[in-house]
Amino acid sequence: MELINYKNVDIYHKDGDTVLRGVDFHVEEGEFIYLIGRVGSGKSSLLKTIYCELDIDEADEAIVLEHDLLTIRRKEIPGLRRKMGIIFQDFQLLSDRSVYRNLRFVLKATGWNDKERINDRIDEVLAQVGMADKKERMPHELSGGEQQRIAIARALLNKPELIVADEPTGSLDYETAENIIQLLREISLKGTAVILTTHNRTLLNKYPGIVYRCNNGRLEEVTNDYNQMQFSEEELKD
Repeated sequence: MELINYKNVDIYHKDGDTVLRGVDFHVEEGEFIYLIGRVGSGKSSLLKTIYCELDIDEADEAIVLEHDLLTIRRKEIPGLRRKMGIIFQDFQLLSDRSVYRNLRFVLKATGWNDKERINDRIDEVLAQVGMADKKERMPHELSGGEQQRIAIARALLNKPELIVADEPTGSLDYETAENIIQLLREISLKGTAVILTTHNRTLLNKYPGIVYRCNNGRLEEVTNDYNQMQFSEEELKD
């Protein structure tokens, strides 16, 4: 099942400058996709178009989870975002409430009202990310890796078809980063597509997937080139 279909999409920064031109990008159910490239090359901007933080004005086609991004209305965007999970490098947990209350806040905001169902779903996602015993902890009581696991649990709450992760391991040590990538890979194997930005070549080698590179205003699939190590470490740097 096709989740994203971009054909000849131009992507702009909020200031109006073009960052990527002629983007062709396709995502199928269960795919595990890396975006690589230097700072400012367009990785994050591409992700932001997927969840409509940046608009798409010029394209032959731009479909995300059956929504046409060329004609989508503002009131339809929350419905689109409920079909996906979004993970950030800085976790973005609410610091004034426990893990449980962070997750409950999201479910209540997306239409969940039954307390028993809410509690059951929170228990399910925390078990899935190995954090069942942290439900009553405050974010500041957790390590960076634990906070990112909670962020992944939050992204899973509404059983998304797609997870978008912008540098989910950027602030983590290697071992913790590897655990996070392994967890995301396991999620993709269960049918949820995952798109993430990274610059860590070692993790790409250990957990292979489809690789796209943002370079010189273009997006190109480089999976085969990457496997043959045909471009430099410098081109991966974030």
